[in-house]
Amino acid sequence: MIRVLIADDHPIVRSGLRAVLRGEPDLTIAAEAATAQDAIAKAGLADVVLMDLRFGDGPSGAQATAAITALPDPPHVLVLTTYDTDADILAAIEAGATGYLLKDAEPEDLVAAIRAAAVGRSALAPGVAARLVDRTRNPVGALSARETEVLGLVADGLSNLSISRRLHLSQATVKSHLVRVYAKLGVDSRTAAVAAATARGLIRPHR
Repeated sequence: MIRVLIADDHPIVRSGLRAVLRGEPDLTIAAEAATAQDAIAKAGLADVVLMDLRFGDGPSGAQATAAITALPDPPHVLVLTTYDTDADILAAIEAGATGYLLKDAEPEDLVAAIRAAAVGRSALAPGVAARLVDRTRNPVGALSARETEVLGLVADGLSNLSISRRLHLSQATVKSHLVRVYAKLGVDSRTAAVAAATARGLIRPHR
């Protein structure tokens, strides 16, 4: 029996996932978590954690994934989210996620991904797999996880000083990251970098 922990801050999403999983004879819902911190605390109850990336408060899903995969004999983490930007995908994969699916996945694909994750096999949404392949084929123009993180904070309106404090970096390091971002995207300003990265799906559109 594969024990599944559902980690998502939306009750309706958790309810929908319960309905899908309860019809599978080899899957059982071990626990649910409405916050990333709760998911970390309950991770030991599961073989597979279905992890959202965005929670209202506290750590992100990627941070929770890193904490869970650092545990002794950790469960496998399967990200299930609405976000498919390079920044989100890289953060999750680098944190140790076994798979990455989008919430519009068919129920049978989700169930198959859980079974694959339970034995350590990777399960990626087609669009996510295509992005990772593209980054491998075109590494020159690809932004690193840190560069996408910095640019995402620029998109949120943060100054270099605020970014340096948020990420515990020097302002010189932040500036160096942005210089490399400009070169890779072929732009010469913060505004142009955000626009180019958003158009290419590297960061989320700013709301």
